[in-house]
Amino acid sequence: MEPKFLINHTKFSAFNPFELYDNVHDDHQHFPQPEIDNFTPDLPSLQDVNHNQIQLQEFENHDPINCSSLSKSKSKSTFAPPGSLELISNYQSKFKRLRDDSVDDTKFKSHESLSTVEIIKLAAEKFIKFSTQRVDGYTMFTHPYGSSAFTSLSVDETRDVELVFQLLTAAEKVGRKHFELATKYLLQCGLVASDESSPIERLVYYLSEALHKRISNETGIHVPTKREKTGLKNETPVAMGSNPTFLACHQALPFNQILQFSGIQAILDQVGTSSKVHLIDIHIRSGVQWTAMIQAVSEQKSQIEILKLTAFATSSDVQNVGETGKRLESFATSLSLPFEFRILLLSDITEVEEQQFDVQEGETVAVYCQKILSTLISRPRSLENLMRVISTINPSIIVVAEVEANHISTSFVNRFTETLFSYGAIFDSLEACMSRNNAHRAIVEGVHLADCIQNIVATEGDERISRGVNLNTWRSFFVRFGMEEIEFSDSCMYQANLVLKQFSCASSCTLENNGKCLIVGWKGTPLHSLSTWRFIRE
Repeated sequence: MEPKFLINHTKFSAFNPFELYDNVHDDHQHFPQPEIDNFTPDLPSLQDVNHNQIQLQEFENHDPINCSSLSKSKSKSTFAPPGSLELISNYQSKFKRLRDDSVDDTKFKSHESLSTVEIIKLAAEKFIKFSTQRVDGYTMFTHPYGSSAFTSLSVDETRDVELVFQLLTAAEKVGRKHFELATKYLLQCGLVASDESSPIERLVYYLSEALHKRISNETGIHVPTKREKTGLKNETPVAMGSNPTFLACHQALPFNQILQFSGIQAILDQVGTSSKVHLIDIHIRSGVQWTAMIQAVSEQKSQIEILKLTAFATSSDVQNVGETGKRLESFATSLSLPFEFRILLLSDITEVEEQQFDVQEGETVAVYCQKILSTLISRPRSLENLMRVISTINPSIIVVAEVEANHISTSFVNRFTETLFSYGAIFDSLEACMSRNNAHRAIVEGVHLADCIQNIVATEGDERISRGVNLNTWRSFFVRFGMEEIEFSDSCMYQANLVLKQFSCASSCTLENNGKCLIVGWKGTPLHSLSTWRFIRE
């Protein structure tokens, strides 16, 4: 479908949407939870990392709309069998070439610094080579291996590789319940890792804390982590995104803006020149993306009778949602756009009924879901109800932005390795986009990312709610609700590239088409997916 009109990015860039949030004070004592990652439940994956852990047949045997069968938490984790290679052998697809050319040789010739993920790949290669030698012992730094890449590392890179190698070894010991030996490796990591230094050290620091927490959970012996000792964990978590930390990350990192501008453009493509447009935001957060929508609609040639925005809210966040609505109403008024903001107050955002949407005759409906559906699948009945109710209003488009990850494995070692790579890319992006002493970065890493990492690594069963799934898993899930993908228009891809060009880190952020969907990554590591859907009507 040809776009009816485009977001005028030049004009929108001249207008600073963050001016709408001038009344938000830089108060580090009360901050909302930055939106970097989200949680997902145990949806069976169509393609596990080795394509043989969870078979397609296992997923297809489920009832098409019975979500309760899709999330069966296990109280006990699946631990690695004897043999260190289990930690890595099921993850070969993450580093396709763990040989002498596993890292680009041109980087060594030009002395270009290796990325966090490239460091992890080298450490994984060393781990595999070391493990095959069946050498026991505590100190392993001098073990020989043949990759030429190692001989060209700088002093700092060599230290980082050894640090990740120790972390992998500690994780393997935890997986085999060799907790005493694992603790020794973690103490070694603690001598080097820091939450204020390089991205590798920060990553290892928080993963080590998570492994300590897992050991405590397994043994029943509580050992306070540094985060608990400093009181950082006691900071108030947030649900909304209109706070200084969220806005700082939104401006510094390209990911959210790419997802939002492209998603809004997809909505514009579908609603076309409709005179009555009804937007439904399942989890509105800051609402910054809707300023672009409001401006674009106000500039279209056809007369708009009403642009309505319904935002879900619970009692805990209704005040923040209300403030977001007032800012958007003020902006719409300044553009003389007929705009209505409505709060749908629910005890739980999934406990909604068709009539509560208040969809009027003649309205073209669009549903926006940014990193929220994945937080609900651990409660399958609630998600099922939400999807069924959405289907009854038959929206012209559903925009879904999610974390692209595979954190659902019941195997601890698989989950740990996935976390190492995906969060390695996230810490690398923060290093490139924010200074090391940035207070907002400290909050993002020390509270939000640390909590997600700990939940993935340290917990099992119902307590593990941080469960990212990949795009193919979402595809299988949505198909069971009678949904089909909508292909992104050229204008959507134009918006994604236009947004990216405004960031100095543009060359590191990757945009790739996956079927009809968009994958946003960092230096080749997928981090986010953006897809658009509609219900099939016969």
